[in-house]
Amino acid sequence: MPKLTSVLLVDDDPTNNFLNERLLKRLAVTEHILVAENGQEALAVIQQASTAPQPSYPALILLDIQMPVMNGIEFLQAYQQLPLPQRRATTVVVLTTSMDVRDLTRLEALPAAGRITKPLTLEKLDAVLQQHFQ
Repeated sequence: MPKLTSVLLVDDDPTNNFLNERLLKRLAVTEHILVAENGQEALAVIQQASTAPQPSYPALILLDIQMPVMNGIEFLQAYQQLPLPQRRATTVVVLTTSMDVRDLTRLEALPAAGRITKPLTLEKLDAVLQQHFQ
């Protein structure tokens, strides 16, 4: 499997980000792991990538739902407004512990390629990679 251009972890929990980053490094999925603590920071990372001389969008975003400032659902709503080529370059997978029916129902109408429950494991990550990057 080819390496991904980059992976963006979007979670306000530093422990989750640390563990997920270790897992990604152990699997050597990508050379570039980006971290944002909320949806607003994630949009800034994406915007910065779009203004680079050679745009390089994250191939994969692992997105938490429950975050301060801008939560995952608000991020996905804003993400829908990005240009289509930008959205096509990235696969967004929701990584959450939320079982809130309202959140899960709202997710169905938003541009997420899938949803997995925390914690991220080798098996779950492998399944995402097999499904979306083969």
